[in-house]
Amino acid sequence: MGIYESAVALWQSKRIADAATLAEALNGHMIQFAYHSGKIENANITFHDTREIFEHDGVTSYTGDLRTLFEIRNAKDASELFLEAFQARRPLEENLILEFQRCLTQNTYDTRRYQLGERPGTYKLHDYVTGKLEIGAAPEDVAEEMDELLSELHDVSNENALTAAAYFHAKFENIHPFADGNGRTGRLVMNYFLLLHDHPPIIIHEEDRKAYFDALEAWDESQVLEPLCQFLRSQTEKTWARQLDRVRQRRPMAERIAEAAKEAAQYNRDRSASNMSGKDMPEIE
Repeated sequence: MGIYESAVALWQSKRIADAATLAEALNGHMIQFAYHSGKIENANITFHDTREIFEHDGVTSYTGDLRTLFEIRNAKDASELFLEAFQARRPLEENLILEFQRCLTQNTYDTRRYQLGERPGTYKLHDYVTGKLEIGAAPEDVAEEMDELLSELHDVSNENALTAAAYFHAKFENIHPFADGNGRTGRLVMNYFLLLHDHPPIIIHEEDRKAYFDALEAWDESQVLEPLCQFLRSQTEKTWARQLDRVRQRRPMAERIAEAAKEAAQYNRDRSASNMSGKDMPEIE
């Protein structure tokens, strides 16, 4: 079994059934996800500030810009919505995506966007340049294209979850349905889709952003999905590598303990038999 398959098997062995077990399984990962996802597009985000806000709901001696602070705080709110949605087993539909995007972008739209009528939690009203290929659906086409994309995800089997997630993410970023927050929203929604299909969530690490953008670009240019599938496989392995290592380290120890217990039991049986044998043997005078 490869590393990716082991990560999936490890996740499925947790038998995540509700928000409580999900929060326990994601202990630490929610902070990591928020940090990496935010930093991909905002270099001012730090792990220290992210952890402080998630754990203490505030930061001390903060000297950064206000937008960055809002983005981190919004990521915490979105994480809570993530757990609540899973608890209710909400299907992946338009309203939930709009809620995720609103959570992630509250109080962060710049003046220009706000003056143009753009608001968090609604599809874009205007065109925005998105990357060197200037991708993005026309504002009047966004709702229809999103509806079509979501309909394509119906009846996806758990075995095809990663491929379907890659397809969703590539198409979502290509549509670019919002005036802002498309990357953070797309990554969060992709993980929610994976959870619904019993697949471990994925941290897309900020240090791997070039490979990430290259994989998305392969879809934008040629509708080739395999680079993104392979990238997500590698990120799954990287996300869960430490936990897999801990499991491997515990397993030999457990085996040694079991072997020691077996030997102790055999020793006690032998000793008991010896004692019984001594009692039964008549004394030789």
